[in-house]
Amino acid sequence: MLDIKFIVNNPDLVKKAVRDKNMDVDIDRLLAVYDEVRALTAETDSLRSERNSLSKEIPKLQGAEKERGIARVRELKDLIGTLEGRLARCREEYENLMLQVPSVPLPEVPVGQGEEDNVEIRRVGEIPQFDFEFKDHLELAEALDIVDIPRAVKIAGSRSYMLKNEGALLELAVTRFVLDRLMAKGYTLLTVPVLVRERAMIGTGYFPFGREQAYAVPEDDLFLAGTSEVPMVAFHQDEILSYRDLPLRYTALSTCFRREAGTYGKDTRGLYRVHQFQKVEQVIFCPADDALAEQLHMELLANAEEILQALELPYRVALACTAEIGAGQVRKHEVETWMPSRNAYSETHSCSTLNDYQSRRLNIKYRDSDGKSKYCYTLNNTGIASPRILIPLLENHQNADGSVTIPKALRPYMNGLEKLTPKKR
Repeated sequence: MLDIKFIVNNPDLVKKAVRDKNMDVDIDRLLAVYDEVRALTAETDSLRSERNSLSKEIPKLQGAEKERGIARVRELKDLIGTLEGRLARCREEYENLMLQVPSVPLPEVPVGQGEEDNVEIRRVGEIPQFDFEFKDHLELAEALDIVDIPRAVKIAGSRSYMLKNEGALLELAVTRFVLDRLMAKGYTLLTVPVLVRERAMIGTGYFPFGREQAYAVPEDDLFLAGTSEVPMVAFHQDEILSYRDLPLRYTALSTCFRREAGTYGKDTRGLYRVHQFQKVEQVIFCPADDALAEQLHMELLANAEEILQALELPYRVALACTAEIGAGQVRKHEVETWMPSRNAYSETHSCSTLNDYQSRRLNIKYRDSDGKSKYCYTLNNTGIASPRILIPLLENHQNADGSVTIPKALRPYMNGLEKLTPKKR
């Protein structure tokens, strides 16, 4: 959420952000409703003041003058009631419009219409050149007996899976490896609820736009979070932090849920796009300092790159264009890992700076050295997400005999196992 004063003073800049992000929100209507809210508020306050003043005077009045006073108080009560009804409707529209206004992208963000307009920053690692007919991750996983999709689909429907044997261990290994690395860097480990209130979803910017992607539990007014970013950022809602404690760095592993609405027929094979997954997330709260936010953004990005390098996976980093960053983000880098079966780099990490977009919605502030309260900046990035990361892990490290070499960094978490080997049937 932007500051309304910023929108009033920079309407053309905000309109450009709306266009560049391919969004649909009427800024002129927002400003008109804002003016109406202010006018109705002023008029209502004025009438209340008159009513209160007159109510105090009535006991001192006599006769006809007192009757006129009482009649006027009744008239004012009716007028105020009518105005309050109009004001409530205007405020509701105003608040709904404000939730749709996107952040303004930073100047370095390229204007574009889709992922083809993202700007590649660098490529790291060598794409494997197989001298044998390579298998995709699902063929490998089935031969290794580490996944069962048919039984999972019987239980939970499409886009479901079960990991088993060393597959389940591999997921635990990669997530624990990432958590250990982040904790060693000073990130505070959290366990978080995956069922959250609507305010947490709205506050982090996943509602109203992503409502169709969330699983709802209407009986309890709760939603299944699609990322632990939601409870991690909402962790400090309605708090005033001290600048001495900032930046605050957090990491969490949680089960995440996404309906994948609108993806019928897309990425249906294997483990790329599923309804339930495990994800290690990184979140940082920092002061409202653009230079520091950029520095911390690069820290989060470096964390992801170091993880992929340790896993011996080739990847590329791209600066996302305006149409590819969310409503709240002012900057986003995508990290895409090479997946042989897709013959492409595909997204495994998303590193974002949101400035005060989330903290305004969740009322998260800090008191600076002068004692003034300001809204925090928030940043986030994926640590690792599984089972998607298992795709490049299996495919890039496969061998001609169908075995898969386990990266050295994961072996301590795999009880010293160096290879996954096909099971004899």
